Amino acid sequence: MAMELTETPERLAFVEAIRDFARRECGTREQRAALTAGGTESHSRLMNDKIASLGWSGVALPEEYGGAGGGVTDACLLLEELTYGRVPVFGLGISMIVAKTVERFGTEEQRHRIIGGFCRGEVSSVAMSEPDSGSDVASLTCRARRTDDGYVIDGQKTWISCAHYAERIQLVCRTDTSGPKHSGLTMLEVPTDADGLTIRPIETLGGREVNDVYFTGTRVRAANVIGTEGQAWTQLTAGLNFERLVCAAIFLGHARRAFEDALEYVNGREQFGRPIGSFQVIAHRIADLATELECCRALVYDVARRVDADPERQLPREASMAKLKVTETAKRIAIEGMQMMGGAGYTTEYEMERHLRTTIISTVFAGTSEIQREIIAKAYRR
Repeated sequence: MAMELTETPERLAFVEAIRDFARRECGTREQRAALTAGGTESHSRLMNDKIASLGWSGVALPEEYGGAGGGVTDACLLLEELTYGRVPVFGLGISMIVAKTVERFGTEEQRHRIIGGFCRGEVSSVAMSEPDSGSDVASLTCRARRTDDGYVIDGQKTWISCAHYAERIQLVCRTDTSGPKHSGLTMLEVPTDADGLTIRPIETLGGREVNDVYFTGTRVRAANVIGTEGQAWTQLTAGLNFERLVCAAIFLGHARRAFEDALEYVNGREQFGRPIGSFQVIAHRIADLATELECCRALVYDVARRVDADPERQLPREASMAKLKVTETAKRIAIEGMQMMGGAGYTTEYEMERHLRTTIISTVFAGTSEIQREIIAKAYRR
């Protein structure tokens, strides 16, 4: 579906190559089960390494750091198609966000090491949320105290995706408590094998995807600051276009797959002597979902093109619209897909129950739907 929104023969060939890879590597339930420990893990190191070896991981990153020199549109195509193809590389999108942050704010040494490592298959995680700091990120209290040669970190982060298989964590912590809550925040690179760092899984509907992360006297060098000390809030805001488009592209892929699985079922399942998809109540539901899906695709790639045309331009309204619309639609498609499939949609014999478990949380993480609506609404206040 995404091919109609691409503009060049190179992008058409790129999409076809991703689809061929997904069919070959993850085309059967048996393959996917083997790669995800029976569906309990969302990231396969094997698949991630293969994608890196093909040169795809760094598609939107500069060539001088090991990337392919493409744009945000190319990143969206990659993430959408990998997700649609059910390739289990959940850590890829998060690592891409970290790499883009380092590209914008990191030192040359950090760019070569972190971006280069990502392009070779390394995984990064992001740690912002805390037990008492969720949507109000600026209220976080995890503290990094400055020492002669670096920082000592103490505190807890929670709901941290990918930390259990990441090489590093991009930590947002407080280095100064003297000013307003949006000031005094700093980004630090923390290796996951650092002393005093403990990662504990949080069991969820989706399997093992998120973690509690504890810092107890964890030391990092002064050179591990990403950007400028005390300026993490400004740096986070600058990266929101990309972060929200990454999320939107991933869940556009989920939405497409859930829709096609539902469509295949209703066209094959017969009741009262004909396919249930031929009954008006089902046919109209399919029509509505297909229309919503097309709207999502158009929105994601319109915003991606705008970012590519002017990478420094902030698009808070449009990027939030993309994240809001796609995740809400993906969740709706999974819920309605399960309803159309009846009991079959609830069983593990079919993958609709997995789609539901995956999409149900999409409207919560990376900025809840409520937060996205508030950001959008601000653009219309007088």
